[in-house]
Amino acid sequence: MTSQDFLADRFQGHRPHLKAVAYHMLGSLSEAEDAVQEAWLRLARSDAGDIDNLGGWLTTVVGRVCLDMLRARRSRREESLEERLPDPVISRADAADPEQEVLLADSVGLALLVVLESLTPAERLAFVLHDMFGMPFEQIAPVVDRTPTAAKKLASRARLRVRGATPNPGPDPGSQRRVVDAFLAAARDGDLAALVSVLHPEVTLRADGGTLTGGMRVIRGAAAVAGQLATFQRMATSATTRPALVNGLAGLVNTIDDELISVMSFTVSDGRIATIDILSDPDRLGRLDLTHLEP
Repeated sequence: MTSQDFLADRFQGHRPHLKAVAYHMLGSLSEAEDAVQEAWLRLARSDAGDIDNLGGWLTTVVGRVCLDMLRARRSRREESLEERLPDPVISRADAADPEQEVLLADSVGLALLVVLESLTPAERLAFVLHDMFGMPFEQIAPVVDRTPTAAKKLASRARLRVRGATPNPGPDPGSQRRVVDAFLAAARDGDLAALVSVLHPEVTLRADGGTLTGGMRVIRGAAAVAGQLATFQRMATSATTRPALVNGLAGLVNTIDDELISVMSFTVSDGRIATIDILSDPDRLGRLDLTHLEP
């Protein structure tokens, strides 16, 4: 084994963690892969013998790359992920995938990722690296060109934004699934009263159909969300619906003639649905690999 092969092997051991950091930072699976690949290229060009803590060094590099990517989004004023749902991470409802468990550190649901998109790039980096991955502020500070005290303040501001902005999902996956099953049954039956009964009064629905629908629509309140019953019923009666975990939470994968038409994620809190996130953008659905969902 050459020294380069040995280095590549060590890098592969850190890859799942690095991709998790990048996904939390960017909310995009493809961009997360790009950030991790850039970290490998920088490692391959460096003098690896001088690196004492390879994991910490790589995490710092990925953080810098992601920070640059977030800042570039804003400076170019391109379509940002604030205007669309983050990429979902989908796994079977009855079988955990070890790699995806690493990717979803802290069970980062889509609702939390949406809130993270509202932070400044520096706030997001400080919060993600410290609160989700335990990196000390002394290591975060150089990435954001701040002192450790200033980096701590960035994370604190982010924490205040995040706290209370997303509902806490119930800890019991079985209870989550029962509530989602009740939602699906109400949708199939066109039962408005049953649908309202499983919705939190302040439920939020986010539906992202991409360019077909002009981006993401947001609907708030049980009455307004229940007003989408006809749409839910069409989905429930015309599609083949399979249970899945979407970012670690109860979700549904909907297909027609084996073609993926939507992915739904539900945050269930105190026995009711607090958020519904629906991705139906054909372009982004087409990039999802769901072969691991097969029995």
